[in-house]
Amino acid sequence: MPMTPAPSVPSEAPLPGALALAADVRAGRTAAAAVVDAHLRRIDALNPRLNALTVVFTDRARRLADEVDRTIAAGGDPGPLAGVPISVKENIDLTWSATTEGWRGQADAVPARDATVVRRLRAAGAIPIGRGNMPDFGMRWDTDNDLFGRTLNPWDHTRTTFGSSGGDAVAVATGMSALGLGNDFGGSIRLPAQALGVYGLRPSLGRVPRAAVGELPVALTLQRFAVNGMLARSVADLEAALAVASGVDVDDPVSLALPGVGEFDGPRRVGLVRDPLGWGVHPDVAAGIERAASALRAAGWQVEAVEPPHLEEAFTLMRRLAVTDMNGGALPAPLGRSADAFMRASVRATELFTTAAEYGAAWARRAVIEAEWRRLQAEYPVILGPASTDGIPPVDFDLGGPEQASAAWRMLRLVVVVNFLGLPAVAVPTGWGTDSLPTGVQLIGPMHGEAAVLAAARDVEAAYGPAGPPR
Repeated sequence: MPMTPAPSVPSEAPLPGALALAADVRAGRTAAAAVVDAHLRRIDALNPRLNALTVVFTDRARRLADEVDRTIAAGGDPGPLAGVPISVKENIDLTWSATTEGWRGQADAVPARDATVVRRLRAAGAIPIGRGNMPDFGMRWDTDNDLFGRTLNPWDHTRTTFGSSGGDAVAVATGMSALGLGNDFGGSIRLPAQALGVYGLRPSLGRVPRAAVGELPVALTLQRFAVNGMLARSVADLEAALAVASGVDVDDPVSLALPGVGEFDGPRRVGLVRDPLGWGVHPDVAAGIERAASALRAAGWQVEAVEPPHLEEAFTLMRRLAVTDMNGGALPAPLGRSADAFMRASVRATELFTTAAEYGAAWARRAVIEAEWRRLQAEYPVILGPASTDGIPPVDFDLGGPEQASAAWRMLRLVVVVNFLGLPAVAVPTGWGTDSLPTGVQLIGPMHGEAAVLAAARDVEAAYGPAGPPR
């Protein structure tokens, strides 16, 4: 049955989702202007305290809402996301403000054109209402930077929002936006979704276009591990945003012209990973996993325990490749204080690749690991396991030195392997922990197998629903 807000967290009025808002606007039951104004009021009430949105587009959003209303009044079709307020992460180009990536050095870097995903959502009637905060270049698992400051977790200010799409996750969870556009290099969508009790989709590599590629070189790990995705308060809203955002883009050489995501007609089998590598999971995380497994069994899925192949090797290679690339000049300097501290600690704690032969051998080994995962996922189209094995840790959990950086990598071991292999995954709420904070899991699909994980996510959603609106 749908879960209710934890007793210790007061809730506000229920929040209409993106599709419900668009349906009301398109049918004339409400005006896009009224929808935008309602979200702006929520922003005025909450954002000064939570610091989720770095820029709020009050006047521009109202003008776009008026355009949507005029289109409907004239008998036109404003699109499937008509009047839906969205937030856009600080590293996704939107010509209305600088693409800062959370870094002081880009405070004035206003792009010449919108990112393809932004153009597609705007063409579908969505209205950017603000920019989501993030750590410098996404290079932390907490949302803080020297330019805009920290984003607070509305459930508990002492706990992390995770990152790097933390601002957008908070905006979606609190009703400041109905959809959030983010990206995921090492859990940056799925982890904030878990911390905020909402849904987060990391699509397969190539399904959704990323940043346009120009003359500047792009690190190989960024090419293969990072994807644009979305946050929402329902699985249906994720699906709607994915349908609009997907498709080949001539400016992104990794993007693909894939068939749309339809209904899943494969084997309804789930591989259950309770404790990746046997390194331990928090009891609340373990309970959330069991709740998701129970919901899937009740919905007719066959759930069996599995051991993902080469998991430790994949986790280790992903870490070494990512840190080697970031240390090798993929990031500008100097980073902000916290991002710089995290990167320095990660470099000290990681065995970097020092020769081209070592680096190339790691990428060659990746193909072997990917093949083994494909064989497993032919039998189990959905893998169920934890996102953060330690639940929602305190703010700055990833700072303090090499040991803390390594502990952060270890708790996210199943998360980063998804990025290493380019797989789709959905973060899904599963109820409440003993600390009255949301719990959640990730559902991992095979390459371009979004239909499988979204089908499973809908069945878990039917049992638990989102966490509801925190204050």
